[in-house]
Amino acid sequence: MNRRILTVVSATVDTNREAELVDGFRNLLVDSVPDGLLHTQLLKGANGIWQIQTLWRDRAALEKMRAASEPPAAPRLFRSVGADPMLQIFELMVEHVSTHE
Repeated sequence: MNRRILTVVSATVDTNREAELVDGFRNLLVDSVPDGLLHTQLLKGANGIWQIQTLWRDRAALEKMRAASEPPAAPRLFRSVGADPMLQIFELMVEHVSTHE
């Protein structure tokens, strides 16, 4: 079964570089996104922790992106603002999408 895959790239970002991170993420979305990328978001947590969560169609789409000549965008973006990213990969097992806001 081809399950959707969620990647979570996390890093601690210096407060002086946060605006640069947000602008960089917006710029990534202007360029064409890799085939199989379904959804991506930039999240800010407490104590300077940031995450980029990306939902992929399946593991093959993720592996194709990772095999490309360009390094993956999320870790590259964090490194560009002086942060040390950590990658986690999850298989989506059960999903519910609310029709209410």
